[in-house]
Amino acid sequence: MAGAYSCLRYHLVFSTKDREPFITTQISSRLHEYLGGIIKGNGGLPLAIGGTTNHVHLLVSLRPDTSVSEIVRVLKSNSSKWIHENFLQCKTFAWQRGYGAFSVSRSQSGSVKAYIADQLKHHRTRSFEDEFVEFLKRNGIEYDSRYIWG
Repeated sequence: MAGAYSCLRYHLVFSTKDREPFITTQISSRLHEYLGGIIKGNGGLPLAIGGTTNHVHLLVSLRPDTSVSEIVRVLKSNSSKWIHENFLQCKTFAWQRGYGAFSVSRSQSGSVKAYIADQLKHHRTRSFEDEFVEFLKRNGIEYDSRYIWG
């Protein structure tokens, strides 16, 4: 559309089912590359991808006609299938049902990239569960702790 411009950046966060430590060092770099390929294949731009053994963080730029919920669905379903096909030891691998999606201004993209790059160090002292709840609180998102990990 002529005259339509956007800069839509999102920090996406989701974990493995029950926060199981499936994403080993043998898997992580290939998984992150695969997730980036999914983003590119859907017209987006992966700006940073990282995480630990039980979750991933993605900073992505998406087209205005791309639904966040749809891209997360595609990311999770395609990568889950890919893991099952390429890592036979992960036959019970699954992603959690939910996810977090947080808007990121262009001016804050650098700090989010650094945060994502520093995940291993960051999680030496803080659990994913605590990190995720802080994201929700910091963004003013109401939640019920009984259902957050469903």
